[in-house]
Amino acid sequence: MRILVVEDDPDLSRQMKAALGGAGYAVDTAADGEEGHYLGDTEPYDAVVLDLGLPLLDGAGVLKRWRKSGKTMPVLILTARDGWSEKVAGFDAGADDYVTKPFRMEELLARLRALIRRAAGHATPALECGPVKLDTSTSRVEVNGQPVKLTAQEFKVLAYLMHHRGKVVSRTQLTEHIYEQDFDRDSNTIEVFVGRLRKKLGVDVIETVRGLGYRLSEPAGAPDGG
Repeated sequence: MRILVVEDDPDLSRQMKAALGGAGYAVDTAADGEEGHYLGDTEPYDAVVLDLGLPLLDGAGVLKRWRKSGKTMPVLILTARDGWSEKVAGFDAGADDYVTKPFRMEELLARLRALIRRAAGHATPALECGPVKLDTSTSRVEVNGQPVKLTAQEFKVLAYLMHHRGKVVSRTQLTEHIYEQDFDRDSNTIEVFVGRLRKKLGVDVIETVRGLGYRLSEPAGAPDGG
């Protein structure tokens, strides 16, 4: 899953990038509203962390432009402690949630997980497909109750497929959502990750849809995992 952080405080931006990266997200950053607007307008993100007090173009202005152009990714705004009017302006501009500065990184991560889950139509942290379970709050993967150890990139691929269970996801789409903007992307590596995932999971849940991509679905005869 890929996150955009738009924050002009370099120390806070670095802290968020490190925390989000450590939690398994691909993270891009922008230090002003104009750069943030451009990235959000041209790159596919699963969620955005957007400071309202930005140089060049304020956060509410960035968000209004995104929503006006049809961008629907979840946006979590950062506001000052006493900035209740900022919160109202942020929600009116199209925000989905907010965190008040200063904040604990654990709260930011929890709110982002919830936003991403809800955007994909999931109500709980535990995503299931047949015997496969992925807990977004702990990054733990299990098959039939047994833990499965995955590399960071394998986890990112599985997490994206789990969030979009039942839908066909192209290799290009996966590539765009597991790598940061400046990463040397190669969609051919997706086949390698999927092959490793199939071997490690040991169950037939990742279907290749010829010419289109991959789809995560229940194994034949398996009960619905919810």
